[in-house]
Amino acid sequence: MRFWSKLCVMLSAFVSVACSVTPPKDVKVVDNFDSQRYLGTWYEIARLDHRFERGLEQVTANYSPREDGGLKVVNRGFDTKRQQWKESEGKAYFIGSPQTAALKVSFFGPFYGGYNVIELDPQYRYALVCGPNKDYLWILSRTPTLDAATRDRLVQIAQGYGFDTDALIWVNQQPSH
Repeated sequence: MRFWSKLCVMLSAFVSVACSVTPPKDVKVVDNFDSQRYLGTWYEIARLDHRFERGLEQVTANYSPREDGGLKVVNRGFDTKRQQWKESEGKAYFIGSPQTAALKVSFFGPFYGGYNVIELDPQYRYALVCGPNKDYLWILSRTPTLDAATRDRLVQIAQGYGFDTDALIWVNQQPSH
């Protein structure tokens, strides 16, 4: 009986984290968001470490419209250990108004996680994105590199929100062969 109790507690904890879609309480999400301008390819400049992107370089995310009103998300990266490309396809939906950049994203069936744009260039050239808590953070750009001043400003914004920016992984966007 003790095993089943522990298993139920662990599964409940996993489901509550995996299904959390709201942004962290003290983080402001971008308003006046235009999903049409957000479509296309974004390069991952930096991220906080997490299991599903560990060891990946040359990471991109591509967003396109879905017929059901959501967004198709294709994440792609090069696995340096296996020397092969990895790709995963997901779907995203706004959790409120489409003018507010707070979405829920799923790559695994019915489980959704938060995707919140918390800083966005007016010309949609770069973005700062977080998950449902401060364990998930990405710096994205329309180009494989980002100038130092913009990069530093985004890091400062993330620090102001309480993200552990010292733990950021700076993604290699150059082919290694």
